[in-house]
Amino acid sequence: MQPQDRAQDSQTPPNPLRIDIVSDVMCPWCIIGYRQLADALEATQTKYDLHWHPFELNPDMPPEGQNLREHLAEKYGVSPAQSEQNRTQITQLGQDLDFEFRFDPEMRMHNTFDSHQLLHWADEQGRKHELKQALFTAHFTHQRDLSDQAVLVEIAGETGLDRVEAQAVLQDQRFAAAVRESQNFWRGQGIQGVPAVIFDQKHLVSGAQGVENFTNILEQLAQMRQE
Repeated sequence: MQPQDRAQDSQTPPNPLRIDIVSDVMCPWCIIGYRQLADALEATQTKYDLHWHPFELNPDMPPEGQNLREHLAEKYGVSPAQSEQNRTQITQLGQDLDFEFRFDPEMRMHNTFDSHQLLHWADEQGRKHELKQALFTAHFTHQRDLSDQAVLVEIAGETGLDRVEAQAVLQDQRFAAAVRESQNFWRGQGIQGVPAVIFDQKHLVSGAQGVENFTNILEQLAQMRQE
């Protein structure tokens, strides 16, 4: 199931469950968590309205990025053996959710501020969800450099967005202030890690909870909304 980020008025069901997801396309647990939630939404036949919001795992990352293993060792103290174990676990979880992770020793972490600006623009075109999924795939499956504006323009075009306008958006940084404002808002709400899923603008669930747990959460929310 691939829900839209913001459904059109004619498509939005009455009294849908609002779902806000704060995430970064560099975060493997964000796509895993989303896919788990999507399966739970389908299983429970939940009517919903989904909104994506920006978060940067590495706002100070230099333009050239950093080798993923070096980054994890430096930031979290993860050993090579732990890193390999984590990648194996993530790859298996991805397979279970029909998402392909392709890790290799040269994979790099990059800054995603331009990605978030492009997503903000795509939201105005009603294509934010599609672009978000394309960026996850570009990074984790095809290892494309999301800090490269030319690559971002290509991905935008591949998802049906105007390449010329996408290039202009990135060149003039017209949505930089809006993205910063959104990031600051969610930090002000206490969001320090992702994925962060907020249901009905008041129930925060952190991390990839698994399909079963998300299903239980959705069922509990449905009961609460009926009371």
